[in-house]
Amino acid sequence: MLLILLPWSPLLADDGGNKPRIVARYSEQGISKEQDKVRVYRHLKADGRVVFSDKPPIEGEFDILLYDCFACQPESKLDWHRMALETHRYARAIDKAAKAHQLDSALIRAVIHAESNFNPHALSRRGAMGLMQLMPPTAKELGISNAFEADANIFGGSAYLSKMLARFNGDLDFALAAYNAGPTSVDEYQGVPPFAETRAYVERVKILLKRYRDEI
Repeated sequence: MLLILLPWSPLLADDGGNKPRIVARYSEQGISKEQDKVRVYRHLKADGRVVFSDKPPIEGEFDILLYDCFACQPESKLDWHRMALETHRYARAIDKAAKAHQLDSALIRAVIHAESNFNPHALSRRGAMGLMQLMPPTAKELGISNAFEADANIFGGSAYLSKMLARFNGDLDFALAAYNAGPTSVDEYQGVPPFAETRAYVERVKILLKRYRDEI
């Protein structure tokens, strides 16, 4: 799941130019259906707090963020075998989480890449947050108060991924499908659910995993 930060340019508004008007360009990647396009507005308040909303602020500058899943689009034209890897970002947090939860650090990095493309501010339309796209109930259960904080998000997402691996007896395909579509879906279908998006996700995480293992 991914928030894409798009370039914007302030233009004169119809009310005489007192408010900035934002023009957003929809990304050619990751948008599958017109009805799936979701706008999220990121606004910096005077006290320094960053606010995310589905409605534009009344005043001040803001960014438009357009959401859709990064690794889940079956028709994606991205070359998952050749796209650039992130082999150094968040290395300390990833290594710490890998050790704590007995995971391959390359797997954590592959999931981060697939979920958010290493965007710590990613926010999905369903409310999944941060690098590993934690849902609010999951973050709460894991004791994470700020899921946009990178280290906490990586630690929590890794804990959940480890839990899914344990639940499905180490079966990576099942665990990744559960991470994407929920464990009950995997239970219901007794395997990877027949959802094109979930199957694309599992395939692409595994491609990224192999590549990260070769690089790290």
